[in-house]
Amino acid sequence: MSIGQATLRVEGPLKVAGAARYAADNRPDAMLYAVMVGSPIAAGQVTAIDFARAGAVPGVVRVLTHEDMPRLGALSMPAAVTHIPLTSREVQWEGQAIALVLAETLEAAEEAAALVRAEIAPAPALMPGHGKLEPGPEDVFLAPMETKGDFAQGLAQADVQIVRSYFQPTRNHNPMETSVCIAAWQDDELTLWNSTQMNLNAPQVMAAAFGIPKEKVRVIAPHTGGGFGCKGHVWPHEVLAAAAAKIMGRPVKIQLSRAQQYSMVGHQAECRQVITLGATRDGQLTAMRHEAINTTSIADTQFEAMATATRTYYACPNIDIDQRIERIHLVKSSPMRAPVEGPGSWALESAMDELAVALGIDPLDLRLKNFAETEPFEAKPWSSNKLREAYAEAAEVFGWRRRNQMPRQDGPLSLGRGMSMASTFCARFPSEARVRVQADGRVIVESSSNDIGTGNQTVIILAAAEALGVDPEAVSFQWGDTRYPPAGPVYGSSHTMGMGGAARNAALDARRKLAPHGAAPGERLDLAALMRELGVDEIVGEGKFELPGNAPANLNGAGTPWAMQSWGANFVEVGVDRDLGLIRLRRAVARYSAGRIINPLTARSQMIGAIIWEWGKATMEASQIDPRYGRFVAKNLSNVAVPVNADIPANAIDVGFIDEFDSHASPIGARGIGELGATGVAAAIANAVYDAVGVRVREVPILPHHILEALQAQAA
Repeated sequence: MSIGQATLRVEGPLKVAGAARYAADNRPDAMLYAVMVGSPIAAGQVTAIDFARAGAVPGVVRVLTHEDMPRLGALSMPAAVTHIPLTSREVQWEGQAIALVLAETLEAAEEAAALVRAEIAPAPALMPGHGKLEPGPEDVFLAPMETKGDFAQGLAQADVQIVRSYFQPTRNHNPMETSVCIAAWQDDELTLWNSTQMNLNAPQVMAAAFGIPKEKVRVIAPHTGGGFGCKGHVWPHEVLAAAAAKIMGRPVKIQLSRAQQYSMVGHQAECRQVITLGATRDGQLTAMRHEAINTTSIADTQFEAMATATRTYYACPNIDIDQRIERIHLVKSSPMRAPVEGPGSWALESAMDELAVALGIDPLDLRLKNFAETEPFEAKPWSSNKLREAYAEAAEVFGWRRRNQMPRQDGPLSLGRGMSMASTFCARFPSEARVRVQADGRVIVESSSNDIGTGNQTVIILAAAEALGVDPEAVSFQWGDTRYPPAGPVYGSSHTMGMGGAARNAALDARRKLAPHGAAPGERLDLAALMRELGVDEIVGEGKFELPGNAPANLNGAGTPWAMQSWGANFVEVGVDRDLGLIRLRRAVARYSAGRIINPLTARSQMIGAIIWEWGKATMEASQIDPRYGRFVAKNLSNVAVPVNADIPANAIDVGFIDEFDSHASPIGARGIGELGATGVAAAIANAVYDAVGVRVREVPILPHHILEALQAQAA
């Protein structure tokens, strides 16, 4: 096996055998179980807490309230919120922890938590659509307002104009493993067994909270059972676990219940967007405007930056983007798989289809007509861009140009076809790796890298093996502990570039030490023989993936001569039942321009999963909020619709990659893919629904009542 060949995941046997150790599997000596008591209202002040009955439950050790918490230092990112529960009387969201029950057993803690009674003086709560509007923040990477050219003049030059509004509701992450943190102090050193997407975030936050050097915080997290963004930052339960452990002098475990996943970690924000497009009769864009609002919490800010899609997707001389936030009393929103262009592409790619219909132009031809040869705002050349090839191959496989000769009806289903562009930002983070070559020729790669089930370990092994010139079977990987060299996060579709690049550079460093005067690049090495010649037991190589100016993060090639973005083309066929309003997926074809594909097996799985993810967004997923109490109506998987096997026909999804090597994005030629597949698909589905029954739905999820009401209106 080697780069470019389908390779089984190296951590797979551990998971299949039940031997993979997740955060909740740890139980340090004398550990206490902690259960949070949540506020029943979204805004107010705690005036009294009665925990006498709770404290009398056998096994309960203590009930902590705001009166017991130590004074914490000021927090900032990567702390998800700065208002840490139990540090004051203030309540800012429903479900916010107002007490913490500590017990010898989980059962005792849960029983006691149900007995805690609190008096809370309510305050008016701001809800979505009725919150406090503010300009978008001046983000480090993404500007809330930008203008290129003269939008008004460009719109005046257009032969056809459209103005359309699009809506996307809040949605919740539902990883199989709920968030968990176990904290243990040894003098002034803190150890966390944590469910996280970034081991290096917690030390920064704990250092600020408790006034200790971050080097005294160790995070152990070899396996994380899914994240999708909700485990990317440090949430209050992690700080509370460490604070409670410090108070009690014993390790403390907090694991969120499924319901608490909806109230103590983030969700995807509600997104409201207005797209204005102007074009000449032959389809040339003359003006684009993207107005966007996303909800966020009353005190902390998450900026969705969805208008970035309009900033980067198409060539247009006049572009205007205006993005705002709406503050509400809900736990802070957070990135969800495919933030930014995920919601942005839903609106923009729907609007592009509407423009194509208004012009009488094939939607694919409209996109090709406005292909961006360079980055639209700064005119920087792309590091690599094979979107045209992706369009061509996907369209041919799907039969897009022949769709008008395809059947329009299959039994009760009216058939429709739609397409869209897929595209997402290129986020890069620095990483470091260590490669140890042993006397017998075995190789060990080390890094603090996390695992959220995407197959990162296999990618890193393949990258190191190629650089060393050895078989991947000779290479193993040790990861998931901050005692290893620091790795970048497993979010932002960034880990393959950062960690893959660091592993390659560390392997090249070891290679130079093994064979300083020979061994041309790519030549196979006999490591055991070289080690015998050198007469040493171990050779250690160190490697880094660094960013311009030693920046902690980099977006879209900032600070380089290149603009970096990943691309794709989506084609979808759906069936719509006119009598029931039901939508059925029949097939989807997608091709991607995403740099070098290190492991096609796991890459293909990522893209299939992303398309299914978007099917859920487009047809069933929404987290409804009760406007009276500011709480999510459903907080469990029995009442929240997500795609299941029955929703996705066997072999319905055909994905593939255009051959490509992006040497500017990473030393291994790769760009990110994990979120790319979750862009544009929802719009392609909506476009296909319109093609099937002539109903244009501008909000997701597209539910039966949308179809039926529109068809009834057509018939009236």
